[in-house]
Order: sequence, then structure tokens, then C-alpha cells
Amino acid sequence: MEETEPKTSPSKKKLSVVRNPVNTPDYGKLPPQAVDLEEAVLGALLLDKEALTDVIDILKPESFYKEDHQRIYAAIMDLFQKSEPIDILTVTQELRKRGELDIVGGAFYIAQLTNRVASSANVEFHARIISQKHIQRELIKISSDTIKQAYDETIDVFDLLDGAEAKLFEVAEGNIRKSYEGMDKLLNKAVRQLEIISKQDGTSGVPTGFANLDRVTGGFQKSDMIVLAARPGMGKTAFVLSLARNAAVDFKRPVAVFSLEMSSLQLVNRLISSETEISGEKLKKGTLEGWEWEQLNSKIGPLTNAPIYINDTPGLSVFELRAQCRRLKAERDIQMVIIDYLQLMTASVEGGKGNREQEISTISRAVKGIAKELDIPVIALSQLSRAVETRGGDKRPQLSDLRESGAIEQDADMVMFIYRPEYYGITEDDQHNSTQGLAELIIAKHRNGSTEDVKIRFQDHLAKFVNWDNDNFEPNADFGASIEDNYGKQVLRSSKLDEIDDSDEEPPF
Repeated sequence: MEETEPKTSPSKKKLSVVRNPVNTPDYGKLPPQAVDLEEAVLGALLLDKEALTDVIDILKPESFYKEDHQRIYAAIMDLFQKSEPIDILTVTQELRKRGELDIVGGAFYIAQLTNRVASSANVEFHARIISQKHIQRELIKISSDTIKQAYDETIDVFDLLDGAEAKLFEVAEGNIRKSYEGMDKLLNKAVRQLEIISKQDGTSGVPTGFANLDRVTGGFQKSDMIVLAARPGMGKTAFVLSLARNAAVDFKRPVAVFSLEMSSLQLVNRLISSETEISGEKLKKGTLEGWEWEQLNSKIGPLTNAPIYINDTPGLSVFELRAQCRRLKAERDIQMVIIDYLQLMTASVEGGKGNREQEISTISRAVKGIAKELDIPVIALSQLSRAVETRGGDKRPQLSDLRESGAIEQDADMVMFIYRPEYYGITEDDQHNSTQGLAELIIAKHRNGSTEDVKIRFQDHLAKFVNWDNDNFEPNADFGASIEDNYGKQVLRSSKLDEIDDSDEEPPF
């Protein structure tokens, strides 16, 4: 018989492919890194004193993969902070003073770094690659930690999700949290902020559009939690919508509005009514005259591109609020958040029933945490207890009237009340002046400023607030009348579009 060449079995063929060192290397994975570029960037910083200004906002010491390079860059940063020259000799001397010169490879290694680069022409591009590698390493670490914790049944899944999102947000912002900051850096920040404020007529925060309020507060400040409380019907929603409109349209500050009671369409109708000076009732029914259609089309323009972002999810949880705020901060750079209102929120995604006072305390602390984390003011509306109504004589609200929890008062940096004596049938004040149209913003708590009563005007038939010293104020003005505030802009008025259910015990505003 003729001998035939033995055939290779399919399994052996497959096995030979698996053993191919080209397809499956025998070494493990290395973390993302660019050590050669790290050497090039450090060499450029030693050669060109101007190169550091191109990378100082991109790189931090921890951005470097090699620990030796982290130490060298930290020494360069310290020399820069002290306004001392940066070159081979000064960096070597700085590392020697730190006791780290031998650790990084000695003076010879520092000198060798300058041989890694011909010029500093591409230092910024190289620095961005190093930063990207650092971000990749951070993402790997976060993912590994998340995977490990996901297998742990004792960890609440929503706490795990919230923690993972917080870490990802930190990476996206490029700001790794620090445990402390030195006085030199803090003083420099404070001086720079003072210089900016001096050019803005004392308004250091987000302007409200109400001159007297801005005078007292300097605008709503970053990281502050502001609580606005009042009894139903005082105009809470109308007032904060005016703040949102003024900040977004007049001062170009992006604002997020979380409306747990009213729909986004109702809020937009209020904004349209305010901007066009057309009755909210007419907008609700669609009974506009021809000239009113023309007025609507001609005046609605400023709202078209206004950076106002509305979320009307009912029963919003603290977890969902934090997630939405982080995304809006990252994507839209929001400068202020408004929550309408606090008692309608839930402390957990499940919305389980429990001790309501404890739940409100949890929500209040979380809202303050959001303000501090995103470094923006958060305005939270709150209901007042019925103790205001049962008091004889003076109906002015007090801090003890905050509904359901004293934690709101403790967490808030500022607490304001809206008080309208006319609402309680009081027609004259102590000096026998008419209270018609009078509304007071009672600043009952102001952690970083004075407590005052700020007067503003309220037009009842328009549900609209204007500045107190508005020369154009007419209590009985027609719906089509144009009224402007001290800033020369229309101030938002609120219609009563949401008062559809007459059986509702507490009106929306």
C-alpha cells in the first residue's frame, strides 16, 4: 500500500494557533504610560522657562507614571511657586534640599533629561498625552474597585453607583480631591477673587436681578445652600422663576430647575407670559388677539437661547438629583440649581416610607453636599408649617416655622422668607403707609453676611415681582403694560396656570 502523509487533526491545528506567541503574548498587561514623553516634557521644562506655563494647567505631579518623574515635577512646581528660576542646577539643588536627589537618579539623570528633547515646541501636545494616560490609569483603578465592590453583597447598590459616578466626575473635572490646601494658595485665590469682585460692582456671586437683594448678598455665592420658604400663595415659584430668568437671560448664567410639582410646559408658559407681558390665563386658553400674537413672536426671542434646563421628574430622589446635577455641570456648566420644592423629594430611589423628619434631614444634607461638590449655589424651596397662620397678630415667618425638620435651618447658608402683609388683610404698616403690592424678603439667616429685610413689589393680578424702587410700577396696570426693573430688563411674573385643582390644600406658590 502507498504510504500517505498523516493528516493533522483540527484540534491540533487549533492548539498550534493558541500557542502562537504573536497572537497571545506570554507577558501581562502594563498600565497605560508614556515614559519617553514624560522625559521629553521634563527636559523641555529644564530648557525653557516659558514651557511650564503651557503645561501647568494640564499636568499634576500624579499625572506622571514614574514616581521619580513625579518628584522632579513637584520640585519644578515649587520653584515656580517661589518665582525662582528653573534649570538643571536649581532643580538639582531643590531635590537635594528635599533629600530626594539620589532617589530620582542623581544629578546625572537630571542632566540627561535635557538630551531627550531638542526644543519645547511640542511640550503642550506631549503633556496632553501624559494626562490622557493618567486618566486611563484612573479609569482602570475606578473600574477595578467598582467590580470588586459589586461582588460584595453588603454594599448598597445605589451607594456603589453613586460612589462610582462621583469618582468618574472627579476624573472628568480633572480635580482630584485634596485633604488640605496651604495658606499661600488660599491667599492667592482670595486676592484674585477680590480683584474680580472689584470689577463687578460688588457682585461676586450669581446676580438675582433684584438690586436690593444683590446689595445684601453680593449675588448668590458658590457652594451656598439657600432656602426660600413661605406659606402657599406667597409666590415662591414665581420668585425663583424670576431669579432663573434674570440669571440666564440678563447675565448669561446657565441655570437648572428641578420642578417636582409643576410640569416643564407650565413653567415655560410662565416664562412666556413674563417675557411677553401677556396674561397667563390667555396663554392657558389660547384666546390671544392678533396684536398679542405679534407681541408674543416679537418678544419671545430672548428665551429661545436662554440657558435654562428644566427637569420635571415627580418624586425625584436625592440620588437622581445628584446624578442630574453632575451631568449638567459637566455638559452645560450650570451656575445655579433651583429645587421646587424640598418636601416633595425622597431620600432614596425606592421612595420607601420612614421617619419623615429624618428623611428631610437626609435630603437637606445631600442638597448642601451637592452645592459644595459642584461649587455652585443651590436654591431649595420649602414649605412653612401652619403655625404661622395660627399665631395671633404678627404673621411674619420665623426660622422655627420651617416645616418637618430643623436640619434645614442648620444646613442652609441662607434662609429667606417671603412675606406679604396684604395677603393677611393688613392694609397699612406701622407708619400708616399702604402695603398694597408690598412684599418682603426676610433674610432670617445669612452665614456669610447680614440679616436684613429686602423690600420688593408684587403685582397680584400678574403674580409678578419687580424692584421696590421701580419708577414704572403701577399696581393696577393692564396685562399688556411693560414694566422694567432697575436693570432695564423685564422681571419675570408668575401666572396661576397650576391652580387647576381647586381641592388642593396647598397652592403651588
